[in-house]
Formats: sequence, structure tokens, C-alpha cells
Amino acid sequence: MGDDELIRLAGHHGVATRYEDWRGREAAVSRDTLVAVLGALGVDASTPSSVRAELARRRERARELPPTVVVRRAGGGTAGRIRAALGGHLDGGAEVEIETCTDEVLAPPRDRVPPAERSFEPLDGLADVPPGWRGLRVRNGARTQYAQLLVAPDALRPPPRMWGFTAQLYSVRSAASWGLGDLRDLADLADWSGRELGAGFVLVNPLHATEPVPPVGASPYSPMSRRFPSPLYLRIEDMPEYADLPAADRERFATLAAKLRAQEGLLDRDAVWAAKLEALEAMYRRRDRDPRFEEFRRREGAALASFSTWCAISEEQEATDWRRWPSRLQGARDHGVVDAPGHQARAGFHAWLQWRLDGQLAAAQRAARDAGMPLGIVHDLAVGVPHGSADAWIYRDSCAPGMSVGAPPDEFNQRGQDWGQQPWRPGALALAGYRPFREMAAAALRHAGGIRLDHAMQVSRLWWVPEGASPADGTYVRYDRDALLGSLSWEAERFGAVVVGEDLGTVEPEVREALADSGVLGTSLLWFERDEHGRPKPPGRWRELSLATVGTHDMPPITGFVHGDHIDLRDRLGLLTRSRAEEEDDHRRQLAGWLAVLHAEGLLPAEPAEVVRALADGSTAYDGEIVTALQEFLTRTPARLIGISLADAVGERRTQNQPGTVDEYPNWRVPLGDVDGRPVLLDDLRTRGALRLFRRASR
Repeated sequence: MGDDELIRLAGHHGVATRYEDWRGREAAVSRDTLVAVLGALGVDASTPSSVRAELARRRERARELPPTVVVRRAGGGTAGRIRAALGGHLDGGAEVEIETCTDEVLAPPRDRVPPAERSFEPLDGLADVPPGWRGLRVRNGARTQYAQLLVAPDALRPPPRMWGFTAQLYSVRSAASWGLGDLRDLADLADWSGRELGAGFVLVNPLHATEPVPPVGASPYSPMSRRFPSPLYLRIEDMPEYADLPAADRERFATLAAKLRAQEGLLDRDAVWAAKLEALEAMYRRRDRDPRFEEFRRREGAALASFSTWCAISEEQEATDWRRWPSRLQGARDHGVVDAPGHQARAGFHAWLQWRLDGQLAAAQRAARDAGMPLGIVHDLAVGVPHGSADAWIYRDSCAPGMSVGAPPDEFNQRGQDWGQQPWRPGALALAGYRPFREMAAAALRHAGGIRLDHAMQVSRLWWVPEGASPADGTYVRYDRDALLGSLSWEAERFGAVVVGEDLGTVEPEVREALADSGVLGTSLLWFERDEHGRPKPPGRWRELSLATVGTHDMPPITGFVHGDHIDLRDRLGLLTRSRAEEEDDHRRQLAGWLAVLHAEGLLPAEPAEVVRALADGSTAYDGEIVTALQEFLTRTPARLIGISLADAVGERRTQNQPGTVDEYPNWRVPLGDVDGRPVLLDDLRTRGALRLFRRASR
């Protein structure tokens, strides 16, 4: 086939044919990759004739109404902007009408009225259109077309300046939790830090749903569903039904919980889920009929019905990967699977778990706000889900078959990365009015003061890797950034929340600009904040519209980092891409630069050279001073949000996650501990000595 025709077809569908690699050189995408990616988008590019046929179809559809139209409100006058957005899709005599009712997700469901029977009014008679989702109808002679319209806020209002803890909730245990941190622990952490320390928020790891049958995956960033939370985080004793259990049952469950609390070493999700499941099933059997549960099910709609059915079938088949199920069960909408009587009883149990989770999530946010937190709980939103997950089953029509999200080769991963997560198909999302994405965002925001968007590039472009290919043989696929950002900002405005985008690493400059223009905060990571000469960036030059932190969950806490624990770990695991001596020299050089800045700012009294020598000798004499100095440094930046890792505050050295490993390191299974690895419980925070924070927040 002619390369120019294939390149043109790829461009029409947002598929990159060339990109700039990590060395700054232009790299060409192979023809095989282009054909495979286009095929996953539903575009046949397998032969020259099929490419020409697709181009012809593209020309025929050029004047069709786009499935979704997005405009920004920008102070009013949106009617004119809606007409401008429709632009070349309108003929001179076209009549544009707008639906009179909004169509929001996670709201009381509207009657299922066909578009032709809904109530519309002429757009020309309106000076302004309020924000939100509505239907559009365009009539031109005998032809009538429909589209979804979003009037999005111009920009989210930036939050007031504040600080808060960042925490991996599962690791933050208490004397009352069942071996894993839970939603009551989250409420108590927010209450204590808000009332006693003046914290404004608590940012936690994704609380997304995990497997309903063992083994339960440890990574919060590889969930079974981003739409629903995990019942692992339920506090059993806070369930209303717990008090109604017979005394013998309560005693038995108290014994199970005591055994979990007494376990030492790594966190054991399988054991925790087995014990909690037994208690939850006992409570479900004794539940009373509650009209609020039925209302919850109606509000959550088809997504909850599908998810709870997926859980039930996973238990029945003893496998969560729906691709291993019998063919009759592999489609959520096929053969009446969701409505099958054989699944409904157990699906009801899993729907009930989601209802109780909704209540405990609401209680945690209520506790945070009652403690005086301006934001409260900030939830994290993972970038994707695995191929065999619940979301891939529920939203199968909107997912790209045979494709995984990853990253192109870079200096540290020269073969590229395949994250094993299935991407959305951009066109399918648009046809669905972005409903799957909107529901996911709204579900995270409704009991929160904000969300953090992991890998913020997900709203603009993702690196797609064809199944069976090397990650290096992928390419970028573009998404409608205005539509995704507009959807996200509208849901955040609906719930009065902030949005933080994790924009670390290689991010196109226009993406950062688009995030900022939408009022989405960026992420500023101290170890990565350097000027154009590679020197530590002084506090006055940091971004204002950002969440500023020292490190991230993919790095050791401050104490472990300054001692070079990450180098030792990567060396033992064979993950270094250069010699250990080079790594250590570079680490000492960069660390010395930051210590010099801290000294110059008056935050670290000791001479930097003296501190570097002490660290090289294994001395811990300056550890506490370094932690508090770095966190005090964050308060001197203009960043609106300052995140203090709870692990740093208690002196923890161990990392939660070592990228590039699966079983070689106990990723996401390390309980919160002190500098010697001794467990630190939430109860201890109220009574232990001074936390390593910064001056205004230190006790």
C-alpha cells in the first residue's frame, strides 16, 4: 500500500506515524504497528484497497455531526460557541435545538425516552446555556441528527493554599482494623490530622475494586475496576448489621480479627479478605430490606448490575479473567448474562457491599470536613485496568482489543514498558458521550474533596502496544483532550472538588498548558525539580498551580533515599542500567546540590559536605533534620497543595513499590513502620514523639 495513504488514514484517527524518542531523535512507526493499531480502532488498513475504502468512508462522513460536542462556558454566551463548534457540519438552513433537561451520571435516572421523543428548544432563542450534559438535535430538511453536548466550566477554581498527608491507606493500620488500613482508619487519620495538625487534606492510593476471589492483587494501580471501590476497605464493626449478629458470631469474628492483627511481617490481603468475606456474608444473611439500597441500585444503574454480576461469575468460575470463562459468559450484554436468574442472588450481595462502601466513604469525607479540612479526602485514579478485568468486561465495546498501554523506550527502560492495561477506544468513548469515563470520575469525586489523575497524559495520548509485540514497537494514540478534560472539570465542579494531574516525566508542553488552563493542578516532585542547567530549582520558581511533594510511592521515603537504599535494592535485583559506582556518584552529586540549597535557605544548619560524609559512613545523625528541612522547603514554594508523606513523617525507610519488579520485591505489601521497620499504628501517631513534618505542623 502507499505509505502516504496509510499515513493519512492514521492521522485521521489520531495514530502517530512518527514520534520523538528519549534521545531527541525522530523515530518512525512500523507499518505493522499502524495496521494493528488501526484495526483495534475498527479501521481496516490491511490492504491498499481497504485503506482507500476507509479514506473514502472518511470523506463521506466528513459533514456528519460529531457524536459529542464540547464547549467551554467562559462567562456566558455559550449559544454562539455551540454554533461555532458545529461549524462545517451545518448547512445554511439547519435548525439547531438543545435538550431542555440535563443528562448527568450518578444522578436519579431519567426515564428511558428515545431522543426523538425528548423535549428540545431552539438554540437561537437562547443567549446562554448552563453547564452540563444535554442532547443536541440538528434538522436539515428531511434529515435529523443527534449529538451529545457538554458545556464545561472554563476553569476550576484553584484551592486555597494548604498541606496534607499522602498515605497508602492499606498500610496505615490501627489497633481496631483487620490487618489492613480501612475506611474507618481513613476517617480517623483525617480527623486527627485536621484537628490537631491543621492538615487540609489526605491523599490516598486508589481504593479501586480488587479480585473477589484469591489471589487478591496487591497493586492499587492494577485494579479490576476503576468505577467501583474495594470491599477490602470496609470496617466490619461499623456495618449497621454487625450489632444484630448473634453474640457467638461476633465473638468468632473478633477472634478472626485478633489473629489478623497479630500477624507480623508483610500485609496479607488474601487472609484479610477471607475473614472479612465470612463476616460480610453473615451480616448479609441477616439484613433487613432497606429502600435506600434499592434507590442506590437504581442510581448506579447498569454499571453496578454488570460489576456485581462479574463478581458473582468470578466466584462461580473461580477465575476473575472473563476471557477464561465459557463463551456464553464473556459478554456483559450477551445472552442476558446480567439478567440470568442464576447470578442475581449472589450479584445482590456484591451490590450490597458497594452500597455499604458508599456509606463508609461518605463517612470518611464527613469526618474530614468536620475536622476543618477545606478539601478532605483526595482519591487517586489509576491509569487503567488489566485485559481480563471487570471494567474490560463491562465496557468491552469501548476498549481496544489486542492493545496494551505502556511507554516507549527511555533512558532507564530501553526496551519500553508494557503495563498490561487495556486502553479506551477514543471513537467509542465519543459515541458513548464519554459516559464510562464520566461515571468513573463522578464515582471517585462524590465523596471526596478531589482526585489525583495518575499519568495525566491519559487525557491526551497513550502509548499503545500491539499484543505480542515489543513495547518498543508501539505508537501514540491521541484522545480528544478537550472532551476528556471538559468531562473531568465538569464532574469536579459538580462535586465542588479539585483535580490534580500527575504530569511527571515526558509530557508535551501543550498538555501542561491545557491542564493549567482547565484549573487542573500539576505535580511538582522535589527530586525532579531542576532548572535548565540541571541545578535544584529555588522555591520561588516552582509552579503555583500544583501539588508539591518530596517523593512518590515509586521511590523510597526521604530517609531511605538520602542513604541510597534505592541504589542498593536495584543493584541486588539487577535493575541498574549503569555501574553501581556511577549511580552512587550521581546520587551524591545530586544530593549535595539539594543539601546546599537547604543550607543556603537556612533550613539545614550543618555544612552540606559534612552531611554527605556522614551519610556515606552510614550515620543517621542528620536524618531527622534532612526530612524536616526538605518538607519546610516545600512550604516556601508557591504550590497551592503541599503533600507530606506519612511514611516520611514517622521515619520509614522502605519503599512501597520498586518499578520493574513483580515478585522480586514485596510491592504494595509493606506495613507502615518506623526507621527500624517496627510497625507504627494509627493509634501511635497521637502518642508518639515529634513527627518529622515542618515547623508550623510539628507538635
